[in-house]
Amino acid sequence: MKLGKTATETLQLLRDAYGDETLSRARVFGWHRQFVLGRVLVEDDTRSGRPSSSRNEDNVVRIRDMIREDRTVTVRMLADALHISKSTCHQILREDLGK
Repeated sequence: MKLGKTATETLQLLRDAYGDETLSRARVFGWHRQFVLGRVLVEDDTRSGRPSSSRNEDNVVRIRDMIREDRTVTVRMLADALHISKSTCHQILREDLGK
């Protein structure tokens, strides 16, 4: 690494800075190893497969369209129709559609 610290020294620096909020020892050692091997970015690597969130543009559009069709539709009905959680529906309604 650029500072020449060992994984143990890095862990101690993180514990000094963040206390109980520090990553686990295994996680710090894993990240340290990746950076020693040449990793330069801290952002997550892209992953294949299903997105981790149901709050996506497709569901936002579908909920907006369902509301336009029937203003009496409930959050439970939206969640059941889209196979997503009610809390995700609430989040889409509030944050994406301003409802």
